[in-house]
Amino acid sequence: MVNSGFRHVVARRFAIAALAITPLVFIAGCANKTASSNVYSYEQAQREQIVRMGTVVSTRPIVIQNDQSSGVGTLAGGALGGVAGSSIGGGRGQVLATIGGALIGGLAGNAVENQVGKTQGLEITVRLDNGETRVIAQAADIQFTSGQRVRLVSGNGPTRVVPL
Repeated sequence: MVNSGFRHVVARRFAIAALAITPLVFIAGCANKTASSNVYSYEQAQREQIVRMGTVVSTRPIVIQNDQSSGVGTLAGGALGGVAGSSIGGGRGQVLATIGGALIGGLAGNAVENQVGKTQGLEITVRLDNGETRVIAQAADIQFTSGQRVRLVSGNGPTRVVPL
């Protein structure tokens, strides 16, 4: 019976952690940002933008990191690590295992969130028809080649490189 009671306590702690974390996961999903030339925010739609013509000089692969961490990874990892650690040992050892589990889980959750926040991108150098040169970084959802004619679309938000 002691074993059954122990399982009940652990299951209850997992349920509480899951209930606390679930809303945070959904909130984090709402903060989806993209650097794609194909995605416009609601505020950018139906706004006049300036178009300049140019030619791609070069491209290079980059990584775009979302600098605005939501903290959900740290919280979720910490909660799950703490719950998992609390099921180890008893007394003072259990307290230490809970704290250690929360710390390690928080670090692991933060690392996962940082990896998820990375996007493969391109740094695109464009020589405009007026002779000026511009460099734009955006998601690598469209491939460009040197010599390719493109449009630079800008105003009311980011500048985008768009193929003709």
